[in-house]
Amino acid sequence: MPPSELRQRNTGAAYESVLSSTSTDGAKTAAAEAAATVRSEHASNYSEGTNFVEGGFESNPILLSLCVAAPFTSLLMAHVTSQDMATQYPDMARYPISGMLAGCMDAPVECWNGMQAAAFSASPQGGMAFILSFMAVALVLERLLPGKIEYGPETATGHVPRYVDNGVPHFVVYTILFFLGSNLGVANLYDFGIMYDLFPESLAFLNVFGIVFCLFLTYKGIYFPSTQDSGSSGSFVKDYLWGTELYPQVFGLDLKRFINCRFSMTFWMLAGFSYCYRSYTLHGQMDWGLFFSALSQYLYLVKFFFWEMGYMRSIDIIVDRAGFEIQWGCLVYVPAVYTFHTRFLVQHPSGFSFAPAFVLFCVSMAAVVLNYMADREREIFRATNGQALVWGKPPKYIEAYYTITDRKTRAKQVKKSLLLASGFWGTARHFQYFFELTAAWTWCLLANPIHNGGLPLSYAVFLTILLTDRAERDAKKCHAKYGKYYDEYCELVPYKILPGVY
Repeated sequence: MPPSELRQRNTGAAYESVLSSTSTDGAKTAAAEAAATVRSEHASNYSEGTNFVEGGFESNPILLSLCVAAPFTSLLMAHVTSQDMATQYPDMARYPISGMLAGCMDAPVECWNGMQAAAFSASPQGGMAFILSFMAVALVLERLLPGKIEYGPETATGHVPRYVDNGVPHFVVYTILFFLGSNLGVANLYDFGIMYDLFPESLAFLNVFGIVFCLFLTYKGIYFPSTQDSGSSGSFVKDYLWGTELYPQVFGLDLKRFINCRFSMTFWMLAGFSYCYRSYTLHGQMDWGLFFSALSQYLYLVKFFFWEMGYMRSIDIIVDRAGFEIQWGCLVYVPAVYTFHTRFLVQHPSGFSFAPAFVLFCVSMAAVVLNYMADREREIFRATNGQALVWGKPPKYIEAYYTITDRKTRAKQVKKSLLLASGFWGTARHFQYFFELTAAWTWCLLANPIHNGGLPLSYAVFLTILLTDRAERDAKKCHAKYGKYYDEYCELVPYKILPGVY
């Protein structure tokens, strides 16, 4: 028997994509409401005011380990790619096993003392002015740039996030301002390589800022929440790591979007070219591996800002509360890890000539384009309520019903989502992750790990683990929300990321 709710066309007004909990159409027809009511006995429960998936360290020991080790590790990663490291230990970073690990095994106490000294060698005060200025420009653009009003998915308590969709003008204006303000532009306020020169100090400040900021978020979510999607678990450690509020705001500023997108993604976007310039001034020639890696990442993030509203409907936003895991991660871990391979090349050039670097660049861009096509396919499906063709055919999807409970009135309401099972989304539940991973591995391969050792692969390895875990978390979220309807969807789309493999 085929899944009971499989349809070729949408017959209702409200819907969602497989990664979204959007249900913004509050004016269902009487017929649709009646149909939903009849089906409510089969709808899965949608936990009130809480995340869809279990979270916190007691259910994810890997997350706890990362959170404990991450601040120190990030500082070490900043030092490993610094000018000081290259001067004190020439080429040591290229031999992480035979050099670093072997040395630590021979003299563990001296190694530990050396790592501590290296990690805390950079002063937070040295990077404070740059980071605060970087954030201030992003804040001004966030407030001033116009854009269409968009809405995120409705939460379990009935809150509908509101956004000004100005991501595209943000990245255009910020890129121009960063160039014009440098020695390459007209203002000559700073050297274009400043993001490399001040990186250890900047990351030291971001670590301090991020830890304090997350303490503020923990306190605010308990005592001064912006929405009802908040509250304490009873454990301070869990509250701090996982978060106490889903959509924190201060003076109308969405803190989650500002940190995740306007700071984190913008820093990542511009860092590659800043590193590329510093490499050129140090070595007197263009490093094509670094250049094409920086260019591909920049274009990938251009795609991100075009798709920003899709991100605001993703699991990072609609499920994960604003705690250490997400907010500190975007403030510190993204600059430290996501730019590591390009930052590594400043002191250790890839050695690639134009031709092989360009081939890898083309592979990365093909992955970026396919990733965008997958995201766009889902957006069109959402915008047309399932009426648009997918790969030239009417889309297959599951009609999934779930219930929400109003915290104040205790009234229950039945909602409906459409789970797309065609095109990219019928190939695997997160086929877009495969394209993201292809791009990530290509960027790291442009650092020539055969010549430079395994450390430049850090980002690709981390992202592989992250997206695999995210696919698992999304499955838990969707199963908790949709129940048997998600089981039916999984029968149609059995693989999570790569067909035939996983």
